[in-house]
Amino acid sequence: MGVFDTDGTDASGHEQVVFCQDRQTGLKAIIGIYSTALGPALGGTRFYPYESEAAALADVLKLSRGMAYKNALAGLDLGGGKAVIWGDPARVKSEGLLRAYGRFVESLNGRYYTACDVGTYVPDMDLIARETRYVTGRSLEHGGAGDSSILTAWGVFQGMRAAAEHTWGTPSLAGRTVGIAGLGKVGKYLAGHLVEDGATVVATDVNETALAWARATHPQIRLVADTRALITSDIDVYAPCALGGALDDDTVPLLRAKVVVGGANNQLAHPGIEKTLAERGILYTPDYVVNAGGVIQVADEIEGFNFERAKLRATGIFETTRRILRLADDEGVAPAVAADRLAEQRMADVGRLRTIYLG
Repeated sequence: MGVFDTDGTDASGHEQVVFCQDRQTGLKAIIGIYSTALGPALGGTRFYPYESEAAALADVLKLSRGMAYKNALAGLDLGGGKAVIWGDPARVKSEGLLRAYGRFVESLNGRYYTACDVGTYVPDMDLIARETRYVTGRSLEHGGAGDSSILTAWGVFQGMRAAAEHTWGTPSLAGRTVGIAGLGKVGKYLAGHLVEDGATVVATDVNETALAWARATHPQIRLVADTRALITSDIDVYAPCALGGALDDDTVPLLRAKVVVGGANNQLAHPGIEKTLAERGILYTPDYVVNAGGVIQVADEIEGFNFERAKLRATGIFETTRRILRLADDEGVAPAVAADRLAEQRMADVGRLRTIYLG
């Protein structure tokens, strides 16, 4: 995918893409701003050892577009953006690098607000904030929202409740078996909500620390060797909570679940997978709808963070998901298509107001 439309078929549609480099600290970052129709672009910074610059660019373009749709459906007056830092955080992350990155964020003068994502954490945001005003997901000590995965998981749980109601007639996972792929930031909190709701949880993770946490905290969770073992288990709901692309041409034919609701971004490996899911009778609840709790949490910082207010807003993901599933049925389209239509409608309707001259 390119940034500009060179042949009429492969444009990303982004407003702005910024490449940032600081040789001394080793910073190599890309900031993608997809849309500011609803307000400043908000989205996290992913720190990841991509195979190539092209792979980093492709990821930031995809992620920032997703944030525009996510923020629109979350009811936020914020546009969509995302950033990636290219490198292994375990090897190259440093105070100097993060602060250099913060200088680049500041240079955009509020067009982009950053936050945590894969490979970045609350302490990193506190360091970045020493160089820029435009950062969320800060620590509680600095007036921030803290760990945004708390409300991300809460929102995924609400979306799962709505999907359960749509599929089985009751907004509860009690008596259902849920398979979680990834017990990291979001997956571990989601597991807790499901156990409390009376669900049977099956899970897997590539990180032994995460598995040890599960054994110690929720010994009733059944752990399996890998994702293939998970998706071929007798599960009712599949919850991808690791990296994107979890639903592809290899995994979808093997899925035994009737519902897919997870915290990972960009779960569909390519366009058309949603049709394959529908053909198999599997209800896919769009990831950017149900995992919006985290962005709701960090966005609340902009007006002065209040956890209860943010949680109430994140609880609204239940009604948003319910609305999308009903619209999909009424219009005979996949839920992913229905969600896109609602997001695009809000961006057009509210974004249009910015054209009214205020003097």
